Amino acid sequence: MLRWTWCVPLAAALAAPCTARSAQPLDTDSIWTIQVENDAVSTLHGTSDQYYTSGLRLGWTSGQDAVGPVAALGQTIWGGGTTRLSLEISQSIFTPHDTQISPPDPHDRPYAGILIGTAGLVHDTADTRDLVSVSLGVIGPSALARQVQNGFHDLIGDTENRGWHYQLPDQPAFQIVGQRTYRMPLVQLGPVETDVLPSATASIGDIRDYVQLGGILRFGQGLSSDFGTPRIEPGLNGSDAYTAVRPIAWYGFAGVDGQAVGYDVTLDGSTFRSDSRNVQHRWDVGELEAGAALMAFGLRLTYTQTWQTQEFRHARSGLFNFGSVALSAKF
Repeated sequence: MLRWTWCVPLAAALAAPCTARSAQPLDTDSIWTIQVENDAVSTLHGTSDQYYTSGLRLGWTSGQDAVGPVAALGQTIWGGGTTRLSLEISQSIFTPHDTQISPPDPHDRPYAGILIGTAGLVHDTADTRDLVSVSLGVIGPSALARQVQNGFHDLIGDTENRGWHYQLPDQPAFQIVGQRTYRMPLVQLGPVETDVLPSATASIGDIRDYVQLGGILRFGQGLSSDFGTPRIEPGLNGSDAYTAVRPIAWYGFAGVDGQAVGYDVTLDGSTFRSDSRNVQHRWDVGELEAGAALMAFGLRLTYTQTWQTQEFRHARSGLFNFGSVALSAKF
């Protein structure tokens, strides 16, 4: 079921050495990040408790070249630049459109939960960022999606979702992701800078196989502080790494990406069992996003609003939307 052949060439391109060196001094502070993605944090009228209904993530990122073996590995793979180690744990929850019927509609998105731990490298030069990560975890009841979602509903006095008994069965989760992002300055409008961040991503494993091309247009001050806002995969992910180049750095942004999807376990069903619930995924998925970021006093706060095209046939929403909030702090 995995689509290996069309991921290999792009993955090789993403890993190509880049010898340019970052102009920034070494930032050796660690970064802690907490992130929430949910319709409840959308700035628009949301579609709560359907499709991609919740994402939670806790991440730690080392300082630049602060972990000796990681710095040496980064030099071996990419050449010049600086390398950070990133570690995180994340949970993603998916539900059908109608969560109050049991059994669920067989033509609707299956209930599914994913719980994974991820280790990655973040390699920077003055104008590029490379991300390479490996994720291991579980898909199914052991991901505790039912307990988290219905437990929160109990806490706020909301109705429990009734179809979790029919969620995808347990299976191991494994994923490799590679991404290259370029930072290209544009015009300066007085004190306001502008730039564009084109990127390419390839991902393969038993969670989701896809390639993605996209870009972000930004305007603000201190744009060289980072490479965009973080996202829980998939999407345009700038990562948790940042080094503010002025006391207060800020920007607004708008972006677009297109994904060619070969396999999605949350739609296609279990990788190892043919009797699990499934729907037919769409191979072409697009996203629009907009938001803002603020960096001050060692903190970074970001908000991203995402509009996503339908991921499977018979989906009832038009452009599905959700919001993402991430707060990072340096120690």
